[in-house]
Amino acid sequence: HEYKRQLLNILHVITLYNRIKKNPSAPFTPRTVMIGGKAAPGYYMAKQIIKLFNRVGNVVNNDPVVGAKLKVVFLENYRVTLAEKIMPAADLSEQISTAGTEASGTGNMKFMLNGGLTIGTLDGANVEMAEEMGNENIFIFGMTVDDVEALQAKGYNAYDYYNACPELKQVIDMIRDGFFSPGNTDDFK
Repeated sequence: HEYKRQLLNILHVITLYNRIKKNPSAPFTPRTVMIGGKAAPGYYMAKQIIKLFNRVGNVVNNDPVVGAKLKVVFLENYRVTLAEKIMPAADLSEQISTAGTEASGTGNMKFMLNGGLTIGTLDGANVEMAEEMGNENIFIFGMTVDDVEALQAKGYNAYDYYNACPELKQVIDMIRDGFFSPGNTDDFK
C-alpha cells in the first residue's frame, strides 16, 4: 500500500505549514501531528515516505515563524506498548483509507474508547463505529464506495487534481524541488 495514508498526512502537514507561512498572524489552533510506523529493510517506498516525514518535521519544527503552531513527530518503531501511551493522549484520530477498498483496523476504536474524535472516510471500522455510536459522534468525509467506483469508471488522472488545486501543486512542487532535502534535491523525485 506504499504508506499512502501517511503520505496523505504529510501532504496535509505541508499544506498547514504553507498556510502558516503565508499568514503567520492568522489564528491557528496549535497542533502536533504524530505518525507512527516502521518499514521492512527492503520496503524502499515506505522508507522514503518515513524519510520525507522526518525531513518535513525537521523543517517545520525548526521554523521560527511556525513556532508552536505546528509540530511534527515520527513515532519510531510503532508498536502496542507505544500505542498504549499515545492513544489516551490523542484528541483526534485520522482514518483515511479509500472507501470500500481497505480496512482501517481497530486502532481507531481504541482511540475512540479513550475519548479521541475519529475523522475519517466511510471505510473499515469507521462504518461500524458510525453505526454503533451514531454519526453525530464521528466525523466522516470523502467519497462513498459508489463515488469511488464512479471515479474509477470515469478514469482517474492525478494530474487533474494537481493542476486544479494550487495548494496541492505547491506542496508537490516543494517536495519535488528539494525544499525538504537541502543538499540532495533528487531525494524525492
